[in-house]
Amino acid sequence: MRRMRARMRSFDPAVRLLMVNQFGINLGFYMLMPYLADHLGHGLGLAAWAVGLVLGVRNLSQQGMFWLGGTLADRIGYKPMILAGCALRAAAFTLLAVADTLPALVVASAATGFAGALFNPAVRAYVAAGAGGRRVEVFACFNVFYQAGILLGPLAGLALLLLDFRLVCAAAAGVFGVLAVVQARALPARRPEPDPRRAAGLRGVAADWRAIAGNRPFVLFSAAMAGSYLLAFQTYLALPLRARTLFGDGAGTAMGVAFAVSALVAVVGQLRLTDWARERLDAPRAIAIGLAVMGAAFLPMLLPGGRRVGAVALVGCAALLAGGSALLYPFEMDTLARLSGERLVATYYGAYSTASGIAVAAGNLGVGALFDLASRFGVPWAPWTVLAAVGVACAAALTALRRGPCFTRPAVPVPAAVSG
Repeated sequence: MRRMRARMRSFDPAVRLLMVNQFGINLGFYMLMPYLADHLGHGLGLAAWAVGLVLGVRNLSQQGMFWLGGTLADRIGYKPMILAGCALRAAAFTLLAVADTLPALVVASAATGFAGALFNPAVRAYVAAGAGGRRVEVFACFNVFYQAGILLGPLAGLALLLLDFRLVCAAAAGVFGVLAVVQARALPARRPEPDPRRAAGLRGVAADWRAIAGNRPFVLFSAAMAGSYLLAFQTYLALPLRARTLFGDGAGTAMGVAFAVSALVAVVGQLRLTDWARERLDAPRAIAIGLAVMGAAFLPMLLPGGRRVGAVALVGCAALLAGGSALLYPFEMDTLARLSGERLVATYYGAYSTASGIAVAAGNLGVGALFDLASRFGVPWAPWTVLAAVGVACAAALTALRRGPCFTRPAVPVPAAVSG
């Protein structure tokens, strides 16, 4: 904690505020979202397909609209998008508290996702702009706050859920409302330095997107990194499936432990991992090792044995996924800003998040099919082997890109952001 406090004091006050903001965002989000499906299915009595629709709309509206949120942030400014996203999510969570019809729930879910698409690229671009030449350090600290919100959010939500689900929604909405008010008062306005070469309006937006699509190093890096998001998402798909097989109705408790361990690994180990990597590795090696660790996380799932061995493997897998992700994350965020040429950073972050979301959606279809085939043909090792191979393949791709323009291109000096 002493190391964390010292690092925090060395950063720009606006960056420190955004780290606390990210903790609040995840606290409010994870206070509510882990319990939404149960509320929809048991509290409101919706059919399974309707529950899937509501949850799917949220994911689609967020992942699919990241590109728009990033574009708006670069055009309008970071602060307006952060405020709009927080305010919209507060309103959406309030609607979830009172909605009891499918159309209202779909609208609230879509608004929840779109809110994330508004503030997510803007926050990261603002942090990158305020970090100067210390982006790796800044994003390491940022991830500590990010993971701390994931750790504490479900616990706060569970305590409130004992009283009433509407109280959970109200508290989560209140968190985002407070974040909007605090940042409206305390966060300095910041936007990218104007580029006189950029066209205005839709023609300019289209030109920006053509430039991003034509940025071959960025496209290759995004493709190589897509697997990391698919692997990380398995804490919500493959691991719960395994927990259900092992523990039946006790799967929720087992996954709760796994989630807690995962977040603790990131919170406790993030700065140590980043400092270790900065002293010994360059960015591509750190990212490649992180990807390899994420792939290796699935190997314990191949161990034979009963519930006890299965439980250890489950927690070990979650911990290794968190450790690998923590290792690569700060270098990943820094690399994306470098590949943008230090311009349109929010748009690049948005495009990257949208591409990652598409990869996760498509990949999860494949993972789900793998589990079905494994059950049908009696090869339970197959999904875990394939997931491990994905990590190895992504690490190999990053190693190959290390000698290309993704990492050999010199860093562009960070332009001064416009404040007001």
